Amino acid sequence: MSLHPDGDAAGANARYPNCLPLTTQRGLFGEALAGLITETFEYVGDHEWNVPVFLFRFHDDAKRYLFNLARDPALIRQTIGRFGSDFIAIALDGDGAVYRFVSGEAKWRETMTPGQIDTLLLGDKIESPKGSGNLEHDGKGIWHKVNKEVPIPDGLRQLQEILKEQAADEFSAAILSIDEALVLENPQSIPKTDLIFLVGNDPARRSSGVPHVEWKKQPEEYTAGNDLQVVEVYLSGGTALIKKLYSSLWPEGGDDA
Repeated sequence: MSLHPDGDAAGANARYPNCLPLTTQRGLFGEALAGLITETFEYVGDHEWNVPVFLFRFHDDAKRYLFNLARDPALIRQTIGRFGSDFIAIALDGDGAVYRFVSGEAKWRETMTPGQIDTLLLGDKIESPKGSGNLEHDGKGIWHKVNKEVPIPDGLRQLQEILKEQAADEFSAAILSIDEALVLENPQSIPKTDLIFLVGNDPARRSSGVPHVEWKKQPEEYTAGNDLQVVEVYLSGGTALIKKLYSSLWPEGGDDA
C-alpha cells in the first residue's frame, strides 16, 4: 500500500521532492544536511543554533516545474537554483528573540576535489588577459557573493514568513526581532555568522581528516568581517545515497515506504 495520499489521482507523477531533477535534489539534501550539522556541532562563537524551518518553499522554479509536470508528465527538465541564501539558522535569547543568525551557502559537487572547491570559492577560470593562454579564477565565486551580501539578507525575511505562517505563537518574539531588523529606518542590528557548507563525494586522493579550506585563520579572500564557519563534508557514495533517499519518500506502489 502506498503512503502517498493522492497516489492514484491525476498528477500523482509530480511527487515532491523525488520527482525533481537530481541536481535540485542535491541542493535540498545540502540544505537539510547543513541544518543537521549546524544544530549538532559546535561552530565558531559557540552559539546554540536553531533551524526551525527550511527555505525549500521559496524555490519558485521548482513550483513551476511541479505545476507543469502534474499536467504533462513529459515536461521533464532541469530547474534553476533558488535565489537568496541557501540556508538560515537563528540563535535565540532567553526571551525568544533572535540575537544572531547564520547565513549559509551550501554547495554540492559530484567529486569534491581541490580544484572543484577552488572553483566554487573563487569562480570559474577564464583566460586573462585574453589570448594569453593564462587561466585565472574570475573572482565571482562564493567568497564574492558572501562578501557582497547585505547585513540582513532576504533569506531571514523568508524564514520569518514561514514562521508567521506555521508557528506564529511559538516564535512571536523571534518574528518581532526580525521585524525590527528588517525596517529600513533605524533597524536593529543582528550580528551574522557566515557559513560555507561544501559537500560531495570523497575524491580518491584526499587524506582523511584534512580540510582543503584554510581553517586556522580567515582566508584572505573573505572580507565581510563576520564570524566565519567553513564545513567540508566528504561522503562515500553520496550520489547513490541521495537517489535512494528521495526515491523512497513516495515510491511507486509503496514497496519501500
